[in-house]
Amino acid sequence: MIHKPPIDDLAAKIGSKYALCVVASKRARQLMEQAQNQGLTELEGNEKPLSVAAQEIYDGKLIGVKD
Repeated sequence: MIHKPPIDDLAAKIGSKYALCVVASKRARQLMEQAQNQGLTELEGNEKPLSVAAQEIYDGKLIGVKD
């Protein structure tokens, strides 16, 4: 479970908790695919992909876009 940054803050940046779940999970999968393509089994620093995605959303590096 994500505690930092707060889920309510992340949901406010994306638009809803549902959209947050979709955006964060897609980004986490991308991060793991990139690591696997480099021959790694984990991200650098043993960080969890979902935590990295959440931090990217909080920092404004990742935004949700309606299709």
